[in-house]
Amino acid sequence: MKADVLVVGSGIAGCAAALAAAREGADVLVVTKATEPEDAASDWAQGGIAVTQSAPDEFAADIRRASDGTADSEAVETLVSESRAVVEDVLLDTLEVEFDASADGPGADDTADTDTNSFDLAREAGHSSRRILHVDASTGAHVLRPFLKHLSARDGVRIVEDAMALDLLTEEGTVRGATVLADGEVEPVFAGATVLATGGIGDCYARSTNPAGATGDGVAMAALAGATVSDMQYVQFHPTAYDPRTDPRADDDARPFLVSEAVRGEGATLRDADGRRFMPDVHDDAELAPRDVVARAVSRARDRTGRVVLDVSDLDFREEFPDLAALCDDRGVDLGAGIPVAPSEHFLCGGVAVDDRGRTSLSRLFAAGECARTGVHGANRLASTSLLEGLVWGVRAGETAADRGCGEAETVEYAPPRDSDPALPDAFADAKFDRLGRTMDEFVGIERTPDGLDTARARLRRLKGEVDAYARTRVSRSVYELRNACVSSLLVARAAADAPSAGCHSLVDPDGRDGGDGSDGSDDAGRGVTPSADD
Repeated sequence: MKADVLVVGSGIAGCAAALAAAREGADVLVVTKATEPEDAASDWAQGGIAVTQSAPDEFAADIRRASDGTADSEAVETLVSESRAVVEDVLLDTLEVEFDASADGPGADDTADTDTNSFDLAREAGHSSRRILHVDASTGAHVLRPFLKHLSARDGVRIVEDAMALDLLTEEGTVRGATVLADGEVEPVFAGATVLATGGIGDCYARSTNPAGATGDGVAMAALAGATVSDMQYVQFHPTAYDPRTDPRADDDARPFLVSEAVRGEGATLRDADGRRFMPDVHDDAELAPRDVVARAVSRARDRTGRVVLDVSDLDFREEFPDLAALCDDRGVDLGAGIPVAPSEHFLCGGVAVDDRGRTSLSRLFAAGECARTGVHGANRLASTSLLEGLVWGVRAGETAADRGCGEAETVEYAPPRDSDPALPDAFADAKFDRLGRTMDEFVGIERTPDGLDTARARLRRLKGEVDAYARTRVSRSVYELRNACVSSLLVARAAADAPSAGCHSLVDPDGRDGGDGSDGSDDAGRGVTPSADD
């Protein structure tokens, strides 16, 4: 099989890359593990899409501040300067996404430009003003589903679902496509350019806000092919995922779900098991502090008192967030008593290193979305910038890939993977993923120690060795996903061991905390952190 542009992944970044490449006249093939929109993390996105209003410098400053001062200035400028145009072009004009409208009508927000002030602009943690377009608290689904429908009907775009890219096909440092597992068969796909848009690494952790299947495929494939990977230590944990573990009302099979930062943006507060609101003692912006600061504070409050709840009593929660209210009802949550929450792995800020056009260190290989390290997020991502980053870099990568790949697909020799041994039972991968998740949660979580990272690396090396031994003679989605998750986890642990604390990478002294949620403020200087009375 051949294509001008091969796109691996069907979240917002993959869809944007496919659309942009098709607009340039490329023959585009999208290969995705997904069979339903909800299989992609983009579909799960709640908060919305931040868009430049009348103060772009303020937006850029918020991104840099949230990143702990580590965001790449040129990448931030690209995101901010192109946000309005790409949102208007793709989401409003092409897909006709119906973002929530302002109840007060045009002119209600005098900080907004005239062509967007008819929308209800939300504010989330780390943002100094209201600039977030949203659809209730389920924005991702209202963007991704029409996007997929549009691409499915578009000439020049083919979508192959329930298919997994196994390895990149390379020839002397140039990527020529990928081997793909579909319908039980492995087939090479030769492409003039390849775009990785495979999402994050949620399955590397036992507790994540990502959908199942977020196994770091793009990062692992790129790294194994020799591409540069960077900033893998920056794994963001969302502060407020529903926590059934401390909810006596939860059913035994209750699953966690993300409680959007927009809820705190509208006034919800965090309280420990004693009913005490603790965030004002941690940060000047309290619940609207950067995510890494809030996540560490919630984790410590849970350790100290046993439980943290999100108090929504001052909101008309059911009216403002009906989708979230329905999720709470499904799990028997008593909103009057607060929503039990705990931090959960959420977003990889690092990944395959790319430039402002999504180009990687390997010729004809591009990356966009969560698997790519653009430099926008630095050490910590600002809320509601992930969909925007995927959209901006997806479009730029798709355009450049089309220019590079049209008419350039070449057939090259490749060695198909061996599949000579019997298939493994499902329990094999389940057990290995359980070991992986427990290791990452315990030693490579919100706070890390040098000794813990050494332990993690040793355990992960052993686990990867075991998985590699099976993967050499077996071809299955579960085995390759496990391989990719092990590779990605090792990259995180190694990067964390070699990097100083910054943002969501918090190294602590095992005899005393110094990671910066307010214990001494040493790692959050200039970010508004104040000493905590309890820490």
